Amino acid sequence: MKTVKGLALACHPGPTVAVTALVTAVAWSAGRSPAGCLLVAATILTGHLSIGWSNDAIDAARDTIVNRQDKPVVRGLVSRRTLAIGAAIMLVATIPVSLANGTAAGLMHLLFVACAWAYNLGLKSTAISWLPYAVAFGALPSFVTLGTTHTWAPWWATGATALLGVGAHLANVVPDLADDLATGVRGWPQRLGAAARLLAPVPLATATTLLVIAPPGPAGLIGWLALGVVAVLLGIIVTWKNAPFLVTIAVAVVSVVALIIRGDALVP
Repeated sequence: MKTVKGLALACHPGPTVAVTALVTAVAWSAGRSPAGCLLVAATILTGHLSIGWSNDAIDAARDTIVNRQDKPVVRGLVSRRTLAIGAAIMLVATIPVSLANGTAAGLMHLLFVACAWAYNLGLKSTAISWLPYAVAFGALPSFVTLGTTHTWAPWWATGATALLGVGAHLANVVPDLADDLATGVRGWPQRLGAAARLLAPVPLATATTLLVIAPPGPAGLIGWLALGVVAVLLGIIVTWKNAPFLVTIAVAVVSVVALIIRGDALVP
């Protein structure tokens, strides 16, 4: 049971559950059948498990040096070897599961997974650490539409999710800046330093605005309420030095839910 708990915590459960649920909900709103929605959920979940477990396996030595007690490996709940094996199994599993959505859609999800693995394997320590986030999250709307209506996602959906990815990257790193710099991680947020916290709301706010304003038809009351709620959440990120990453996830949830309520925004 200790190992199971360690695996659950090491998969980065917050982002894993949020992204899986949100992409599945968007697929449902775009017209996927119940069986198709289950396939979408399985696709995103297997990919995210491989990403989360590989991240903690690769960073195990670094996390141990700075005594990251929020990491299951450091706490002795799960071994680095177990995480590496689990990540490899999920990476292999996500390939056929992804392609079961259709070749084009599957390749878009595998692009997402490849970008995340590239980040874990070294891009996180470069000045372009934002790029895999932008490309990966920008691919998700087309994963949904190519598997549902066999069309590419509209530009605004691709741009908005890419910006959500960049904003999430900035906000996720801010609480760990000191530990990252101590262990030699010098990605884009680390190079920005304290400015990263102030910059994070910019792509998040732009993404929300796109998801509310750009789809066909009026934004409606829900859209304007979403903008108001997100404005408050972004204010928390700016003023609270170590604002929990869950606040950033909440921004994405509010933005995407507002899009879903609009109905068939992604349907051509």
